[in-house]
Amino acid sequence: MNAIKLGVARGRIELRQVFTVPSEVLGYFLPTVFFMAVLAFLRFVPVAGAGFSYGTLILTGLIGSSLCFSGLSSMTQTLAAEREDGTLVRARALPNGVPAYLIGKVLMAAGFAVASVAVLLVYALLLFDGVALPGLGSWLKLVAVILLGLLATLLLGAVLGSLFPNPRVSAVVSVPLLALLAVSGILYPITVLPGWVQWIAQVFPMYWLGLGVRSTLLPDSALVTEIGQSWRGGETFAVLGAWALLGLVLAPIVLRRMTRRGKGARIGKAKQRIG
Repeated sequence: MNAIKLGVARGRIELRQVFTVPSEVLGYFLPTVFFMAVLAFLRFVPVAGAGFSYGTLILTGLIGSSLCFSGLSSMTQTLAAEREDGTLVRARALPNGVPAYLIGKVLMAAGFAVASVAVLLVYALLLFDGVALPGLGSWLKLVAVILLGLLATLLLGAVLGSLFPNPRVSAVVSVPLLALLAVSGILYPITVLPGWVQWIAQVFPMYWLGLGVRSTLLPDSALVTEIGQSWRGGETFAVLGAWALLGLVLAPIVLRRMTRRGKGARIGKAKQRIG
C-alpha cells in the first residue's frame, strides 16, 4: 500500500509538471492534431456497403491504436532514458522504490494517453457521421477497453524500456508499431489483407484495441469490414487481459533485475552524471 501511495503521488506530480510545460504538451499532441486535419478530408469518402466513411473507420480505429503507441513508445523511451541517467538506480535505493517508480510512470503515461483519446473521441462524436455512444453500456465497454488496453501496453512498454539501455530505442520500437498499424485494420479494413497477415495482427494488442473501440462507436452495419462479421467482444477482453497479465508478471521482475545489474562502474557513472 505504501508503494501504491508513493507511486500515485509521483505520477500526479510528474503529470502536473509535464502539462504545465507548453513545449511538452505541443510535442505530444501535434501528431494527433495532424491526423485530425487529414481525417477531416476523408469524412466524405464512403466505405462500400458499410454506411459510413473511411474517415470514420480510420478515426475510430486510431483511438484504439493511439493507446498502443502511447503505452509502448512513451514508456519504452522514458524508462530507457532514466535507466541511462541513473534515475532507476536511485529508485532502487529507496524503500518500495521500484514498484512506486513503475506505478508513477504508468500513471503519467496513462494520463497523456487518456487526454489524447478524449480529444479524438470528442472530435469523432461531433464531426463524423455514424459515430455514437448510444447508452451506458457502450460507455462502460469503451472505458473497460481503454483501461485494459492501457494496462497491457504500458506494462509491456516498461518491460521493453528496461531491456534496452539506449534512450534512442524508441526509434527501433516505432518501426514495428508502424508495421502493426499497417496490418491491424486501422487504416483500412483488415479483411482486404491475406489470411496469414490477419492472424499475425490478431496476436498483438493493437488490433484488439482498434476492434474494441470500433465496437462501441460504430453501428452494426460496420461489421461488413470485420473478420467473421463479428465484434468478438469476448476475444477482445481475453487477448487484452492476457497481455495485461503478462505485463503485470514481467514488468516488476525485469525492473528489479535491471536495477540489480546496474552496480559497480555503471552506478559510478550514473552518480557522476547525477551529481
